[in-house]
Parts: sequence; C-alpha cells; structure tokens
Amino acid sequence: MSKSFRMAGLFAGIGGIELGFHNVLGNALDTTLLCEVWEPAQKVLQANFPDVDLYDDVATLRDLPENLDLVAAGFPCTDLSQAGRTAGIRGQQSSLVSHLFEMLEHAETKHHKLPWLLIENVPNMLALDRGEAMAYLVKELEKLGYSWAYRVVDSRFTGVPQRRRRVILLASRRHDPRPVLFPETGVELHAASLRSDAFGFYWTEGRGGLGWAQDATPTFKGGSGLGIPSTPAVWLPERSDGPQIVVPSIEDGEALQGFDRGWTAAADIGRRNGPRWKLVGNAVTVRVAEWVAERLQNPGTFDMESREWHRFRAWPTAAWGQDGAVWTVNVTEFPELRPYSHLRDLLTLDDAMSLSHRATSGFWKRLQSGNLGQYPGFREAIAEHVAYMDPLKERLAPVPLV
Repeated sequence: MSKSFRMAGLFAGIGGIELGFHNVLGNALDTTLLCEVWEPAQKVLQANFPDVDLYDDVATLRDLPENLDLVAAGFPCTDLSQAGRTAGIRGQQSSLVSHLFEMLEHAETKHHKLPWLLIENVPNMLALDRGEAMAYLVKELEKLGYSWAYRVVDSRFTGVPQRRRRVILLASRRHDPRPVLFPETGVELHAASLRSDAFGFYWTEGRGGLGWAQDATPTFKGGSGLGIPSTPAVWLPERSDGPQIVVPSIEDGEALQGFDRGWTAAADIGRRNGPRWKLVGNAVTVRVAEWVAERLQNPGTFDMESREWHRFRAWPTAAWGQDGAVWTVNVTEFPELRPYSHLRDLLTLDDAMSLSHRATSGFWKRLQSGNLGQYPGFREAIAEHVAYMDPLKERLAPVPLV
C-alpha cells in the first residue's frame, strides 16, 4: 500500500468503514467523498468528518474522484435482510447498488482504474431468491473485468460482544483479493470462553426466534417485525442491585458497533424513539473495517484448497471467482479471535433502562406460544420482570398506618 490512501464511501451511513480505515491508516488516509441520502446520517457524517465532501444522492452522482485506491459501498440491505422486505436485489432500496456499477463503468471510460472495491451486506443475500443478489453483483463485477472474493464474518471475531454476521466482498482489477480475505482457514468461538452473566435477545420477537446470544447481543437492526428499531434487550441473571431485564443505552449500542460513545449525538432529536438506534443498527462494525484495512496492508499469500461451485441454491459462505467460474473456500466466520469485551463489562448499567412493562408483557405472551426461550431461568426471569414492572403494584400497595 502506498504512503497515502484515497477512498470514497457510497451509502456511507454513519461512516463505520471510513472510521475503521482511519483508525488503521491515520493521516495516510484521504477520504475524498462520502455519499449518503438520509438526513440524520448526514448530520453524523458532517459532525465527524467535517472536512470531507458530502454528496446527498447516489442516484445522481456520476463521477467518482480521481486516483482512488478504494471505493466502499455498504449498499442498503432493506430488501435483502430477513428483517426487511425481502423484495430482493431488484427492490427499491437494494437496487440502488446499480448506480455504483454505472459510476465504475463511467470511470473506466475516463481511464480511472480503481484498485479496490469493498462491498458489505447481509448474509441473507446469499440465500434469498437462490442468491440472486450475489449473482447480480458477480455478473456486474466481471463485466468490468474484476476478480472478486467474499466471506461471511461474525463481528465477534474482532472482540465486540455483538453477534453480527455480514458478507465482506472485495474486488479488484489489479490485485488478487484472496490473500486479503483468506489469510487462514480461521478459528471458532467456543462457548467455554464466554461468560454466563449476560444474554442478549430480541424482545420484539418471541414466536419465530429470539436472536439469543450468550455474552453478546444479537445483531442490531434498523427495524423489526413490530415496525420499530430493534433495540435488543439483555438478561442479567446475576444482578441483584436492579432489574435483570434491561435495554442498553444508545451509547452502549455505539460501543457495541465499535464507535466512540456519542458518535451519533448530532442526530439526536430529543425523543426516545429518534433515529440514533436505526443509524447504529444499519452501520458497519468499525472493527471489521479495521481488519479489512489491516489485511490490505499485509495480504500474505493464498494457498488454500478450493472447490469449483455451480449455482443451484444458496451461495456458499465463502468463495472467489473470475471469468464466470466460482470456487468455494472452507473457512470459518472467525478469521481470528481478538481480545473479547464481555457484554456486562461493556454495558453502562446506570444508563441502561428497564424493559418496560408493556414490552415485557407482549414478549412474555409471544414467548408462551412457542418452544423458544428454554434456557434455564430465562422464562422465570421474564415473568418476574413483568410483575416487577407492573404499574398497578404501587397503586395497589397497602397504605401504611400512621
């Protein structure tokens, strides 16, 4: 990698990829352009990247800056995620990635050769519609002469206690992306290394899935089946000085994504259900971006056995390809294991709110209609929290005699 590194971020969100690259490259990084359409996210970008040009609509952005080393594009997962509309790559939001390829093609006509392209999205795009989204991305990349590689990673490999699985795809016309993404087969995260004093779950679910995570939260999401940002809840079975069912603060959420606490404060509108949780839920985990930046600096070699793959259903969790051929690689979702931040240690319990009586009651009713939530003590803790948060308790309490 050269002494200076120029990048542009499309669908930039709150700048998770750019911050991760900055943390690794420091002053060698020159972020030349950020593009983001949502006004709350724009406010966050303006506050944290005040010297970077900010463009507001990828659909009207035609020219990329010259002499770029990398374009990052965490394009909308709204139509691809299980929590979204599942309309597929042709959905109104996810189809916006087509403008990326138009820009790349336009850059080629002006002889601006792009060394690296980084795309991030949800693993469900590998399975939805038999992986039509990945097939589309690969087709467009190969039309432009790119070789490509991707792997699904779990953010916990970076040490953050959030079970967040994402596809990281690298493509290049000049370089081989395989030594970057596949430095080794990877490792596994064993339950024995996790503590049992905090468990994350989705309180907005209960029938179809809990998103259960030991010593971690489940994936932050921009929405849920109830139509609200899916702030996870946490069960603290060993807590004796307060409620055991809590909702992390937004600052905890920022930290669980690898951002500084207060990173999204510029978007605060003074309401509990403001945009900050959605911003955090849609973001790229900063430490995952740091890992990509470090691997680009030190790519190593690629000598793993690969097996040719022919599309017939969902795409594999790791693969590479060029010129119409696809090869699978047997790697885990944990390229390495960095020092782990245990969930209870990260939470600021003084700022964490109790899950409300209404929310807990609704979750408890849904929980009883299925066989989920069978971890020893969990159902009892939910029932106790319903009683603990009952607003009638105080009104019906006996009046002491004077």
